[in-house]
Amino acid sequence: MNIQYTVTLFKPHAHIFKVTLEINQPDETGQVFSLPAWIPGSYMIRDFAKNIINIKAKSNNKPVNLEKVDKSTWKAEAVNTAILIEYEVYAWDLSVRSAHFDMSHAFFNGTSLFLMPHGFEHEPISLNIKKPENEDYSSWHVTTSLSNKDTNKSGFGLYQANNYDDLIDHPVEIGTHSEFNFSVENTSHKMALTGLHRANEERLKLDLTKICRTHIKMFGELPDLEEYIFLVMVTGDGYGGLEHRSSTSLMCSRDDLPLATQAKDPDEKYRNFLGLCSHEYFHTWNIKRIKPAGFLPYNLSTETYTQQLWAFEGITSYYDELALVRSGVISLTSYLELIGQTITRVLRGKGRFNQSIAESSFEAWTKFYKQDESAPNTIVSYYAKGALLALCLDLTIRIHSKGKKSLDDVMRHLWNNYGKKSVGLKEGEIENIAGKISGIDLKEFFTKYLYGTEELPLESLLSEVGIKFNLRPTTSVDDKGGKISEDKNQHKLVSIGARFAENSTGVKITQVFSDESAEQAGLSAGDVIIAINNLQVNKLTIDKIINRYSVSDEIIIHAFRRDELKVFKLVLNNAELTTCYLQVNEQANTEQCRRKDNWLFMN
Repeated sequence: MNIQYTVTLFKPHAHIFKVTLEINQPDETGQVFSLPAWIPGSYMIRDFAKNIINIKAKSNNKPVNLEKVDKSTWKAEAVNTAILIEYEVYAWDLSVRSAHFDMSHAFFNGTSLFLMPHGFEHEPISLNIKKPENEDYSSWHVTTSLSNKDTNKSGFGLYQANNYDDLIDHPVEIGTHSEFNFSVENTSHKMALTGLHRANEERLKLDLTKICRTHIKMFGELPDLEEYIFLVMVTGDGYGGLEHRSSTSLMCSRDDLPLATQAKDPDEKYRNFLGLCSHEYFHTWNIKRIKPAGFLPYNLSTETYTQQLWAFEGITSYYDELALVRSGVISLTSYLELIGQTITRVLRGKGRFNQSIAESSFEAWTKFYKQDESAPNTIVSYYAKGALLALCLDLTIRIHSKGKKSLDDVMRHLWNNYGKKSVGLKEGEIENIAGKISGIDLKEFFTKYLYGTEELPLESLLSEVGIKFNLRPTTSVDDKGGKISEDKNQHKLVSIGARFAENSTGVKITQVFSDESAEQAGLSAGDVIIAINNLQVNKLTIDKIINRYSVSDEIIIHAFRRDELKVFKLVLNNAELTTCYLQVNEQANTEQCRRKDNWLFMN
């Protein structure tokens, strides 16, 4: 092959990979090559090239001059023979997006390691992953969904990719991780777990099989894959995921994984992990194959703007939890709790009045991925509100088509006519397709709820499927919503209009809500409250102390702003009804019950 890469596990104690790129027939006018500035699925400029050190080039064993063109791009002097580029990459980002290497394991995404030779983006590529010579790493093995060409039993050796885009879409895990296999619809699936854990692998295998099968049933087929791999980094408190064409890289807390004693209905932590796995697996269709026209091909050197992320992340977020109940992995009660929590997250942010979901998608690069303390007041999540929009769209189609059509039909159409054919979706095209497939005029729906900031019609739509929509005040800083409150005095709860985090001297304000008591009193994010009416407070006591008072009572707050002690007079307001919980309506009529069953059981 004309393009060949070699990865050497060079200095684990210093977190350094060594990479070589050999181009047999380089551009005779001077070969240009660059490293991506962002990774597909994570819409923020990350400038991976900042981690490249000691880069040099040679041809016929003679040095070749390199000119750095910009922050991520180099140009070699003109040569007419093969050129070899050697460089080292610092890898100390324990995340699903980049690369991490130490004496316990090695993990990388291709966007962090592989310089792209301009002009050869569509050429076949070979990759040699070299086994460490040090005996301390003799038990290490490689797990990746890259196509195997010639490897040993531990997975070290030659891999191949169809082109550069293929090369960077298969993360690699190297170490002593555990693995288990399972089959779904005659396709091999695997989960690799890196880190200390005591996970019940049989339970994981059983639940993942059900979830994957549910997604496949909805789309009608699994894309043509040799294998699908869940690469999981198990840590003390991590969480995250990133989709790839035939695998996903995940991070979770070891407490998220099921033990042998796990109850039939997953606890909250395991349920969240299953939802994460479900989310990334759904991406196998929705974004890895069904994607915006602007992503065909990706331009990884700069931002690529689209208003459609609500569809690729929001719709995926809707189906990731819906698949849990459709598959039978969680109960209906558990599913309603999840929806209630999502509604709560959206209602607690006033940014939904200032930014539409379409705008949130477009501004992901500068706002959603670069949130500051003002975020709840200025932006809305295209994940969370996008999921609720997808729920409303699904129920709207089901109700108005009398159960003949649903969002499932729209997604199957997108797969068969766009994803399978590698045709990108133009801006606004998904909305037109939804109207065409459903036979419903959805222009007003999208104008109000996607491009506008009107409140979603959740209560009325859920009532049509026999679900009661309830709102109550937030009872504590740890109240996520989704459940009915046991506080008999919740109607008397007051609020100062801020969010808190634990602090060694009191509680630190992380966010202040627009037009509420804390803002009106002059409190700001970063202030550390140490006392209310001369009583010391901490994260455990602040809610109890505040709720001893009534609406319109004035309280005195002592707080540090930086190192200066300040005093604030704050007038308490009613706690807003922004915490949601859903219940099955036991008085629902036959038609409403039928709709609910069709929705939840994919009929």
